[in-house]
Amino acid sequence: MFYALGKRVVGSVARGIYRPAVIGAEKVPETGPVILAPNHLAVIDSFIVPLVLPRPVAFLAKAEYFQGTGLKGALSRWLFTSLGTIPVERGRGRAAMKSLEAAEQVLRDGGAFGIHPEGTRSPDGRLYRGRTGVARLALRTGAPVVPVGLVGTDKLQPRGTRIPRPHPVTVRFGDPLDFSRYAGMEKSLPVLRSITDEIMYAIAELSEQEYVDRYQTPGAAA
Repeated sequence: MFYALGKRVVGSVARGIYRPAVIGAEKVPETGPVILAPNHLAVIDSFIVPLVLPRPVAFLAKAEYFQGTGLKGALSRWLFTSLGTIPVERGRGRAAMKSLEAAEQVLRDGGAFGIHPEGTRSPDGRLYRGRTGVARLALRTGAPVVPVGLVGTDKLQPRGTRIPRPHPVTVRFGDPLDFSRYAGMEKSLPVLRSITDEIMYAIAELSEQEYVDRYQTPGAAA
């Protein structure tokens, strides 16, 4: 109930101001587990996707966003909680594992989970090689993956800015990708790489970004 009320308030304001164009939202299953995999251009990306869909979509966010004090801290907690965001401790040994476990639980409960395969925001507007976490999630839970192409969010919220500025934004949803043919192969790195690449190519078609076949962070592991 709190999520629905918060999303209605935040969503009405955001849509009224920024008026995002949404294409293919009907391709997202209305019920059951589903993974939303958008490109990553700005901090606001994790807010845009849940706001344009009728069903709740959970994303991960740094735990610090939920731990602030005073009015600013209270507003931050309200905003992130309103959008169903899951707090995650970062910089700790089990952080990645806990993040994956939290995501799995959302999917096993029949929910929708959003993940940026690139891991971090694009520094130059191009689409970078995806991390294999999205493939692991798909194989462990059997959830389909819906690729998402975000266009214009880097102009809506350029790096270094906190308050979004008016700018046209387009959100394109692709056809769900089913990887059930790889069931039981979640420990195979070639399989994980192949699945991730298929997802990234689908995102590239939707976002119309130039694709860069390397990670943003030099030396990052698959």
